Amino acid sequence: MGIFKRLRSIQTNMVLASVFLIVLTIFIMSIISYYLTKDAVQSKAQAYTTELVKQVNNNIKSYVNGMKYMSDLAAGNHSVQEYLSNSTFSSLKEEKGYKEAISDMLESMLASRTDIASANVFGYGGQFVSGRKELELNPYIDIKTLGWYKNAQAAEGQNVLSPSHVQPVFKGRYPWVVSLSRELISKDGKKLGVFLVDLNFSVMNDMFKDIRLGQRGYLFIVDSDGKIVYHPQQQLVYSNLKSEKIEEVLAIKSGTFTSDEGRDSRMYTVQDSDFGWKIVGVSYVNELVGNQNEIRLSFVLWGLVCVLIAIVLSFFLSQRVSKPIKRLQDSMKEVEKGNFDIHVMVPKSIEIGRLARAFNIMVGKIKELMSQVVHDQEQKRKSEINALQAQINPHFLYNTLDSIVWMAESNKSKEVVLMTSALAKLFRASISKGEELVSIRTEMEHIANYLMIQKMRYKNKLDYEIDIGDTVYDYKTIKVILQPIVENAIYHGIKKKHGPGLIRITAEETAADIHIHIEDNGNGMDEEKLKSLLLPARDAEEGRGVGVRNVHERLMLYFGPEYGLSYNSKLGEGTKVTFRIPKSLRETEVEQ
Repeated sequence: MGIFKRLRSIQTNMVLASVFLIVLTIFIMSIISYYLTKDAVQSKAQAYTTELVKQVNNNIKSYVNGMKYMSDLAAGNHSVQEYLSNSTFSSLKEEKGYKEAISDMLESMLASRTDIASANVFGYGGQFVSGRKELELNPYIDIKTLGWYKNAQAAEGQNVLSPSHVQPVFKGRYPWVVSLSRELISKDGKKLGVFLVDLNFSVMNDMFKDIRLGQRGYLFIVDSDGKIVYHPQQQLVYSNLKSEKIEEVLAIKSGTFTSDEGRDSRMYTVQDSDFGWKIVGVSYVNELVGNQNEIRLSFVLWGLVCVLIAIVLSFFLSQRVSKPIKRLQDSMKEVEKGNFDIHVMVPKSIEIGRLARAFNIMVGKIKELMSQVVHDQEQKRKSEINALQAQINPHFLYNTLDSIVWMAESNKSKEVVLMTSALAKLFRASISKGEELVSIRTEMEHIANYLMIQKMRYKNKLDYEIDIGDTVYDYKTIKVILQPIVENAIYHGIKKKHGPGLIRITAEETAADIHIHIEDNGNGMDEEKLKSLLLPARDAEEGRGVGVRNVHERLMLYFGPEYGLSYNSKLGEGTKVTFRIPKSLRETEVEQ
């Protein structure tokens, strides 16, 4: 419970609020800083990759342009045109001369380019000339079925680059090459054959093997149909053990996109070439920020330092604010306990100082008002007791005087004297020198005189018994409390009963209280009427039980809400009323 109270204190709340705001700010700033740093690094990495890809594109372009230059030379060579155009020669020597001239030209091309695997001319009439004289055609291969051959025919004189492939056209040789092929056409538009240049794939592999884009980044090349021209893990791609975003690469001309693959997300930088290939640089996103763990750790450490500083500062500042408030709270607790003789020191801070001054003024006002309320309540209590006491039914006096007149007219002087004497004693006891409390002895004398008068009126209809122990007589009670109850028993219980009635008054003691019982054998009451007897006057049935409620309210006003009357009654069997009063004073004690 103590822990929860401390958690609800203003100082703890201020510290927690400060720490929360600072931690939230640090967290947001760290996230923003981290992503800004990450974006900056990615932008730089993207720019670097783009430049690298452009450079690779330029290098490949120089190779391809060299191959195109060779195809242009072959296409425009007179010997090639003559050799492929003539289906018959005047002599074998003439044919051989053309063939040797073409072979020498191709051989010179190969001598100037070590990266070229072979340069060849294939005529539609079955002619074949190679720059490497040792090469022989593979008798098991029909070149017309090969992709580079068919693509050249479809391009009608334009250069065609093929993806990397195994070249099976030569006997006993299966090199991995990239082919440039071109259909050879005569000046008059006659289709003569196909020119083929094979670029060693190892040249491209050597060109790209030292290029690094992070620890796992790489370059690859695709043609316009999406076929792989070069890939450092080409065998894995062909085996479907590795995949690339080929469709996305083909969808953009030049630019960058990032794959959504979680921790293995890749950034693709695409550069379109003017010869149908796309050079693609692939970088792994989580490698772009190489020191991201160090950055995160740095943010966390600095955040913890800031949080510690914030806790110390907020604790210091909150203590300055909460200390005077706690003093004010302690003073309020003293006021709750009833100590109004207290004055709070006014602190220097404006708001709390105003609060302390207002508290001091409030305590003074409350103390003054409480004194006034106590005095007013005492006067009110006395006034209410006097007013309640004055509400006794005057019908009794009227009926008693009427009985005296009737007995006087009947010459019953003895009864007149006896009733008049009892009436005088009755009023003398009720006046009791203006005192609020009288002894139970005096109250019993009062009720005995009252019952005597009533018995004289009702004769054999009413009888009574008073059995009170001597130890009870000396205790005090409010005066004139038994008469309304006895009167109620006579008029509502015994008067309407067939046969004689009996009222019996007894008393008993407990450790702290005295219980006085008034029993009658009258008609009794039902449950509904019994419940309404002690209700407040505004809730009770009009005109019924006013004297009973007055007695009950007088007892509660004087002695407290736990004292008063209680009823026990059954219809047709009688009623028992119990007075509960405290053993507060004895007749020999001095009244306060």
